[in-house]
Amino acid sequence: MGEAESRITDAEWHVMEVVWAIGSATPAEVIDRVAEAQGWNHRTVRTLLSRLVEKGVLRREGDGTRSVYRAAVSRRRSVRELGSSFLKKVFDGDAASLLLHFAREAKLGPEELDRLKKRLAQERKGDES
Repeated sequence: MGEAESRITDAEWHVMEVVWAIGSATPAEVIDRVAEAQGWNHRTVRTLLSRLVEKGVLRREGDGTRSVYRAAVSRRRSVRELGSSFLKKVFDGDAASLLLHFAREAKLGPEELDRLKKRLAQERKGDES
C-alpha cells in the first residue's frame, strides 16, 4: 500500500465508499450521499475530496462544477492493505492471533467455527494449487 492509503481517515473512508460504489461521482453526488448521513456540511465534504486527491487516492477530472471524482485505488486493494497494516501494528503480523481475537470477540458458536474451519481449509487448498 502506498503511504497515502494508510493515512485515509475514517471520515475520508466514508467519501471513498461513495466513489467506489458509483464508480465516478460529482461533488454534488458525494455531498448528497455523505453530508446528511454524517452530519457534515458541503464544505466539509469538499475538503475531504480535496485531501483524497492530494493523497493520490482520488483523481479529479474536469473543472469547477463539472468535476468528477474517480478512485485511483480499488476498494479491495485498500481493504487488503489496511488489514495488513492493522495486522502488523496490532498483532505484530501474527494472523492466527488476529483470528482468535476476532473469533472470541464475536463469540462464534460451534456452527460458525465449523464454517470458518471449512473456509480456511478451502483457502489452504487454493494456495496449494
